[in-house]
Amino acid sequence: MPQVATTVTPCVKVEELRVIEISFYDHEYYAGKQLIATITHDDDLTQPWVVMVNDAEVHRAATLMLCHRHICWQYKRGTLPVQKEAPLATTGNEVMSSIAAQCEQFGFELLDDGIYKDEQKLGSIGCTEGKWWVIRATSVHQQKVPCDSAFDAVWVLSMVELQPSCKELLDKPFDELTPQEWERLREYQPVVERELPVAA
Repeated sequence: MPQVATTVTPCVKVEELRVIEISFYDHEYYAGKQLIATITHDDDLTQPWVVMVNDAEVHRAATLMLCHRHICWQYKRGTLPVQKEAPLATTGNEVMSSIAAQCEQFGFELLDDGIYKDEQKLGSIGCTEGKWWVIRATSVHQQKVPCDSAFDAVWVLSMVELQPSCKELLDKPFDELTPQEWERLREYQPVVERELPVAA
C-alpha cells in the first residue's frame, strides 16, 4: 500500500467572537475590542440581512443566522476583510451601556433627554471621539465639561444640588415657599392611581 504524504497545518488560535445586539436588526461582531463586522437589515424581499465591513456590503442572506455563520466562517479562515481601525473603537451602544451602569450605581434614571433623579434633570453625559463629557442642567451656557470616564461624569452630576421634590414642597408650610416653588406646585400634577375593576 503506497504511503500518502500528509501535511499538518498548525492550528491558528482564533479569538472568540463577541456579538453585541444593538437592536433586533443591528448586530456588531468583535474580536477582543476590535470591531470586525456588522449585520444589518434592509427592505430586500429575498435577502434582507446584510454583513457590512468598512461600511461596505460583503455578504447578503435570507436569515440572520446565515450572516452569523458567514462572519464566523470567514473570520476563522482569515478571509474576512479587515475592518479599518476607527479613531477610537467605542460604539454608541457601549457608551450608553457605560452610562446606564454608572447611573444605576448612583440611583439615577437615564432617559432619552438626560439623567434624572427624583424627576429632576441633572444633566447629560456623552463621549465624543473617545473623550467623555458632561453638561449640567443648571449650566447657563450648557458647556461640555471634560471627564475621564463615565463614572467621573456621573459623579459630577451627583454633585448637582437638587431642589425639593413637589411632594416635599406639599409638606412645607405655605408661608415658607418661594415664588419659584409656588410656580412648580402650580404646574404639578400628581399621579392618580386607580384600582381596576375586577371582573366577576
